[in-house]
Amino acid sequence: MRRCASSARCAFSCFLLFFLLSGCGMAVRKGMVVQQDVAVPMRDGTVLRADVWLPGESGQYPILIYRSPYGKTEEEAYNDRTFRHALEHGYALVVQDVRGRYRSGGAFSPYANERKDGYDTVEWAAGQPWSNGSVGMIGLSYPGAVQWLAAIETPPHLKAVSPAMSFRSLRHFLYFGGVFEAAWTGWIYKDMIPDAVVKLGLPGPRTYQEACAEYERQAAVFAGTLPMLSMDLLEGVAPYYYEWLKTPPEDPAWDWGEIQDHYAEVKAAVLNLSGWHDEPYGSLGAVTGFTGLVAAGNPRTRLIIGPWTHGAYETELTRSGDREFGAAAAINYDDVVLGWMDCHVKEDGKACAECGSPVRIFVMGDNRWREAQEWPLPDTRYTELFLAGGQEKGSLVWEGAGEASERAFTSDPENPVTDSFGTNFGAYDLRSLADREDVLTFETEALDEDLEVTGPIRAEIFASSEAPDFDLYVKILDVAPDGTAYNLMSPGSEVLRASYRFQGKPRALLSPGETAKLGFNNLVTSNTFKKGHRIRVCICASWYPIYARNLQTGESEVYSAATRKARITIHLGGATPSRLILPVIPRQASAAPVLGMRAAA
Repeated sequence: MRRCASSARCAFSCFLLFFLLSGCGMAVRKGMVVQQDVAVPMRDGTVLRADVWLPGESGQYPILIYRSPYGKTEEEAYNDRTFRHALEHGYALVVQDVRGRYRSGGAFSPYANERKDGYDTVEWAAGQPWSNGSVGMIGLSYPGAVQWLAAIETPPHLKAVSPAMSFRSLRHFLYFGGVFEAAWTGWIYKDMIPDAVVKLGLPGPRTYQEACAEYERQAAVFAGTLPMLSMDLLEGVAPYYYEWLKTPPEDPAWDWGEIQDHYAEVKAAVLNLSGWHDEPYGSLGAVTGFTGLVAAGNPRTRLIIGPWTHGAYETELTRSGDREFGAAAAINYDDVVLGWMDCHVKEDGKACAECGSPVRIFVMGDNRWREAQEWPLPDTRYTELFLAGGQEKGSLVWEGAGEASERAFTSDPENPVTDSFGTNFGAYDLRSLADREDVLTFETEALDEDLEVTGPIRAEIFASSEAPDFDLYVKILDVAPDGTAYNLMSPGSEVLRASYRFQGKPRALLSPGETAKLGFNNLVTSNTFKKGHRIRVCICASWYPIYARNLQTGESEVYSAATRKARITIHLGGATPSRLILPVIPRQASAAPVLGMRAAA
């Protein structure tokens, strides 16, 4: 997904597009040649269209492929810097509209055709007279996901991919913990609808800017309509949206998008790059891709995660949301990606030597990079932090679960906890959450020394309700002495629907009063809680309008509009020890556990 572009960028795009592509299907600039709308035939006879950028008027070159749904002419302008740098590195570029988008034939269904089409495009490019037969793929988000989907088809000429900020599984992409991401309407309406209405000759926004403006005018309809299937603003132009809603996450229909089941088929070298404040699928997709490839016997992989949000240009920033990380946070995205391609597509030994350690992650709080040979980090000490009772706030305690107790709150789908901060895109001060009656707060004492938490975090929460179903969000915050409370990750990593507590299986509603153990397994970060800071956990039952609301009736919000308030009880201590299991990194590898913490079993 992406947000509305500025008018200045759009004006620049139009100017650059005219400058580059004026003429009869070909443009030349300083020896560079651009061939427009080149036909790329797919195995089923569908013809996709690509612009081919060549660094010279003759010769054979290694190839980089960029496949996108956003319009290849727009992408040429938007990504001109990356493309220009690739040409300077001696690559030819194939910039292609995916099936059903802009100049390419066929019907568009997001991601559904990218496996075969990606394979066919790679092998087509390898056989062209201007190709030396060695192919790589570049891009992030959708152009990153198409790389994974092509790579698991094992095209013989694909040497390397760099699927930045992309998913590992459609079940942690369209849905998160069993909860549908309602914000998909924004991506579809703003980015996909204009081309669709032009092609179909239908009324509606015909430019990205028009779509952004109309989406804002209709925001309440997109977010608040119940049942969700009755929201008709995408009817006729985006039938896939309604199919997504009708297909629950456990349905085998999603199996084709389970990249994590196919790492053994990937023979290309893979650069996994994301940000801790990327959209929720990005960071988990990167770490899973790295560990999955290593486990499958493919050592040609690297993991890089910074403090960034979603996008190539965001990797050059030192701030994510409201939190500043200093000059060390910024990287040169082009240098990193093209260095990876130089190593594995050109087989340049010098470039390989400069790629660095297999794991490079940014430690927020310390605001420095950490290099390692493996993930999780080898010195990790998994350490329990228990939720316990308290006065105004609950406590987080290191030593033992304590006696049984409970805390409860009332969740109302008609008055959900609202994300007014934009936490899908950065770190924000969420101190005000603790003031809500429908949010439970648990907090440590001020830390006596720095505490680095780097790696996968597990949370086990025991909960019950008179309602047959509810959602829980477990939000981990870094609280400074001045009260600032920053989130450490995107909210899609923090949520689990109670009826999906048996992951990978159909919904299982709760009996009234039944205590269920909810396991949160998608939490991941790297953050040093500095001396004097506190660790805070906020638990709530909604995060609107990014994620669909649980009606708390047992019925699906896809088909029903009836809601109910529900009292949700969190059980603490005794036989129901709700807890976090933190990946603590000792300040020295040989040091004893700090703060009296004990390692988790």
